[in-house]
Amino acid sequence: MTTWATSRGGLPVVDLAPAIPTGVDAVVTTRHGGVGRAPYDSLNLGDHVGDDPAVVSENRRRVSAAMGVAPSALVLARQVHGATVLDLDHWSGGPLVGDALFTTRDDLALAILVADCVPVLFVAPDGAAIAVAHAGWRGLAAGVLHATLRHFDATTVRVVVGPHISATRYQVGPEVSDHFADVPGAVREDVGDRRLLDLGAVTRHQLRDAGVDERRVVCVASSSDDTAHFFSDRAARPCGRFALVARRRPAERVTRGAE
Repeated sequence: MTTWATSRGGLPVVDLAPAIPTGVDAVVTTRHGGVGRAPYDSLNLGDHVGDDPAVVSENRRRVSAAMGVAPSALVLARQVHGATVLDLDHWSGGPLVGDALFTTRDDLALAILVADCVPVLFVAPDGAAIAVAHAGWRGLAAGVLHATLRHFDATTVRVVVGPHISATRYQVGPEVSDHFADVPGAVREDVGDRRLLDLGAVTRHQLRDAGVDERRVVCVASSSDDTAHFFSDRAARPCGRFALVARRRPAERVTRGAE
């Protein structure tokens, strides 16, 4: 588990580049570097949580600039805690509904919004394809990771598991924990009928189950428990959303002048 903190265009981010193939750029935003006010201060990227739309638009513009794309090329979907994977290779704009985004294009930056759920990045070994997935307990139970992996060779794909709520903070009832009763170490007893669920353990288990080499999986050390750096829905409601954002870097084009 590791963390690479840096700044991108004035935005504090977790840089995922050390964990992925050359040719792909990916970061996790924090809650800092934006223009929002409490309780959404300051880089809220979610337009569905009650924040001022103009503020969200400006925050997304800043993330777009940090990733080197136009605001219209920062792609977000309406996330519904399901397992739909959206292939954006032939997307020409318009609303999207789903919890994972895939592309081989180099003119788009894909973004998944979270505030405790697990953001997951998938990268082909040559960097030719990328995907991002939103994996809360419902998405994990629905199979969003397995669905995303159908676009890759599971034996060679690189995966980064981003910041999410820790098991010590994620108390659930049996109606949730029973979905993961067969995952070793994922569920622990708490008070009464409450359980503590480790979404990271479930994520890693499902990746292994799908054939992903553990040596190709990197887990970011930071958790969303620390609301000084990330938004956490469990810690404060309402709250904003941070993002895992990824894009393929455009291939360098060399133009030779007349000699």
